[in-house]
Amino acid sequence: MLLGNIAVDDPEGTKVYDSLMAARDERMIILSKEDTALVNALQRRAAVVLQKSIRESFGLTVAEAMWKGTPVIGGNVGGIRYQIKDGSDGFLVSSIEEAADRIVQLINDETLCRDLEQKAKQKVKNHFLLTRLLE
Repeated sequence: MLLGNIAVDDPEGTKVYDSLMAARDERMIILSKEDTALVNALQRRAAVVLQKSIRESFGLTVAEAMWKGTPVIGGNVGGIRYQIKDGSDGFLVSSIEEAADRIVQLINDETLCRDLEQKAKQKVKNHFLLTRLLE
């Protein structure tokens, strides 16, 4: 399942979306990110969230999933590198093969998932929530 929307600052976004829509079949479900309740439910119930960007500033999808306690695999690029400490609170990957290997690893190892989930949520709490600045 793919979930997302077209970023307003992505000049190729419409072309990519159209090509995905043309290639979809019964095994590929494409949803719009406009339904925030659905996004929340999917992020909370997913076995893993994959944000395999080839360029990315701060990945809101990454922080949201980490906060919700879902293991995250992110592309080893841009701001995602500052959000995820590889192997500690998520995984950084540089290829499709690495992403696939990490997905399988997470699906097969509940203990690893729980450890990543706890550390990821704590990282978001300590570094990315605005409430950390109130004190």
